[in-house]
Amino acid sequence: MKDLIHNPQYLKKIEFWAVTTIFVFAVFFLNTTYPYRLEGRFREANTPFYFYQDYFFPLFIQYLTLFLAFLVLNFIVVPKLILRQQPIRCALIILVSFGVIGLVFGTTNTYAKNYLFARYATEQDTYDALFKESFFYAFWLLLLFGVYSVIKYAGLYLLSNSEVIQAKYKIITRDALVAFVLWMISMFLLLIADAEGELIVGWAILFPVAILLYCYSFYALIPAALPKKNPFRAYLLKTLLLLVLSVPLVGLLAVLITRSLDYSFGFAMFNVAFQVLITAPLAWVLYKRQMRGNAEIHDLKKELGQSTASFDFLRSQINPHFLFNALNTIYGTAIQEKAERTSEGIEKLGDMMRFMLQENMQEKIPLSREIEYLNNYISFQRLRTDSSPNVNISSVIECQPNTIQISPMLLIPFVENAFKHGISLREPSHISITLEVKDRTLYFDVHNSKHLKQGTDPEKHKSGIGLKNVKQRLHLLYPGKHEVIIRETGKEFFVHLTLQVA
Repeated sequence: MKDLIHNPQYLKKIEFWAVTTIFVFAVFFLNTTYPYRLEGRFREANTPFYFYQDYFFPLFIQYLTLFLAFLVLNFIVVPKLILRQQPIRCALIILVSFGVIGLVFGTTNTYAKNYLFARYATEQDTYDALFKESFFYAFWLLLLFGVYSVIKYAGLYLLSNSEVIQAKYKIITRDALVAFVLWMISMFLLLIADAEGELIVGWAILFPVAILLYCYSFYALIPAALPKKNPFRAYLLKTLLLLVLSVPLVGLLAVLITRSLDYSFGFAMFNVAFQVLITAPLAWVLYKRQMRGNAEIHDLKKELGQSTASFDFLRSQINPHFLFNALNTIYGTAIQEKAERTSEGIEKLGDMMRFMLQENMQEKIPLSREIEYLNNYISFQRLRTDSSPNVNISSVIECQPNTIQISPMLLIPFVENAFKHGISLREPSHISITLEVKDRTLYFDVHNSKHLKQGTDPEKHKSGIGLKNVKQRLHLLYPGKHEVIIRETGKEFFVHLTLQVA
């Protein structure tokens, strides 16, 4: 339905294939069905009948003319008139179409209705009658096409502006607008098919009453009945009372159209039964379904709000955690080394802080920027470990093109955790970091030694939040598109991350 409303090309395809299918089937049945009734008319006029000359080719030409005329008028002329483009040219095309249809039908009917020559005094009288009828038929076809165009564009306007209409008129629902459009189309088809008068009158009154009852049920009847002890029964009773009160009005409308009192009274009673047994229960079911849908949407919005709040909270927790580790590093470096290395550490810290303040707030960044941040962090940590021969740090990180995007600060918590728990200046320590991307899949491995915290370490009794946070962020940002494997022994810690990146 959304494609039909918002994509004009989609509607054009439907119309094109629908009219093409009708044309193909018409030609097929034209060739496979023998016109016994038409042959009888020729026989009554003592005129010889030839299948292809008097039936197949004349009607085929008529069908082909109507098919081509519909394509030109529906896909070229009417859209331009709607947009107010070239109105004079469009009017001329309509007049030409009228003339061509009249001439083609008049000419072909001299063969398809050849039996009429025996009914008129002269050939000229026959030609005059045939062409007069053909041009009148051409005018009737153009009039029907105009009605079809009005119904189509009016329906599209109502459906595309249903939200605005419903906001302005609370009693009107989108379902009611769709039903009204379908009613207009069905009435048009009944008129074309030349249906029985009673059927047309009944459908012309019955369906609009059903739409009005449906709208009023949604707006007033059902909401008022819900607080009752037996809401459905209360709703049906009010609906029945309302329909009984409307019997005189419905009967009067039927009398004005049919001028038959008996038929009008019977139709008014049938309308009550139809609305109570079909329209009222259908409105109740759809209303309850809408209530369940609204409740589900409310719950989803609530869960989404909680997830967003959790995500923002997790994101905010990363920065203080990193700052704590970074300041400890600068403090240790300042004690062990001279001011030159300290200034280098402060410079790298500034680069990383700039990254965190500017790009950490974005939803996606190039993977190359995330890798640059990782390399800065590793270099920053080397400032305090290069002087120790017991510490071995290795990293193999492939540089990636800017076309690959990733959520910021997803990889650094694993590296932070490795340096936090894997480095000891008193014992042999090692950290190994590898990163590569193959077929839009990122493989990230961190392997480090593990050491117990000393008694004087301020974080000895504090549990880190980095890995926990990053797991929750991966669950929120990449559901079903990541895998985290963590293995831990008494002396080593291993993390393997597989992530599908865009």
